Amino acid sequence: MRRQPIQDGEEVDFDVIGEDWNSYQLKDGTILKVKLVLAGVVRLKNKYDPLGNPVYMIKSTNVVRVMDVPGELKRKPTPSSTPTV
Repeated sequence: MRRQPIQDGEEVDFDVIGEDWNSYQLKDGTILKVKLVLAGVVRLKNKYDPLGNPVYMIKSTNVVRVMDVPGELKRKPTPSSTPTV
């Protein structure tokens, strides 16, 4: 489903050349991995930054993976409610 572009902008197609993970160690000892996944780009018409570059708006999703959690922060797993096929 293609959405209607912003009124004063033009949708710009793109190719993914890399989507790297960022890693963070929280003060409680947990390690998170996070990456931004681009879903859409709009170049605003007649809008430029102070250096003369066009201004873009993006639509994105953050993907978060919990990589390591200290044992004292965990609880017993709960049974899955997803039916098996």
